[in-house]
Amino acid sequence: MSYTNRLLFAGCSTGNPANDLVNMINNNRTAHKLSKLNDSPGLGCMALQLVEFCKSNCTSDNTVNCKPSEDDFTEIFAPNCGVELPTFGTITGRIVGCRSKYLEPSLAFSDVLARDKHVLSILSNKSHSEVGVGMVGVHKGPFFWCVLFSSGWTNSTFVLENHGLGIRQKKGCYSGSSIPCSVGHKAAVFPSKFLILSFLVHQLQPLFANIFIPV
Repeated sequence: MSYTNRLLFAGCSTGNPANDLVNMINNNRTAHKLSKLNDSPGLGCMALQLVEFCKSNCTSDNTVNCKPSEDDFTEIFAPNCGVELPTFGTITGRIVGCRSKYLEPSLAFSDVLARDKHVLSILSNKSHSEVGVGMVGVHKGPFFWCVLFSSGWTNSTFVLENHGLGIRQKKGCYSGSSIPCSVGHKAAVFPSKFLILSFLVHQLQPLFANIFIPV
């Protein structure tokens, strides 16, 4: 049975799609007798920074034509997240993908993060010990996902300053964070409260019309 045919989507939604994707990555690694990866907020935030950096580069075949340099990680991504530079560790792999619209975590996993044999080999690499997921959407444009892997140790690599809080991000979501997704991400993913209310009013109008029939 192939890796993608054995996807395990067990567990409830965490309310943060990036955390949900980390859970799916770990469920599928353990299903194949691989070690579970520690969820690193520092890596997750830098994954978000990477897709922010590359978000104008989604190609027609849903790949991201963008290759940040090592200096981009140490001079842009890490400082923008508040990663303490002495704790910057080794990044052992990355997966980056895009689609024309937001996908729910289960679809994002199967269609973006486990899309081919090359990507699956990155997911199943035994040298990984930490993982972080970042995701962001472009207004009326594509949606981007990034997974970063590291061989570092929990609480000693990619440590966020300010007691682990780091610098609050204005857009998107990243895993390992207790901070809710930004307003920008919610707008891209979820319909607005106004639209939901309008839909409910429209649906309930016939019901109230029948209740208040004049006698």
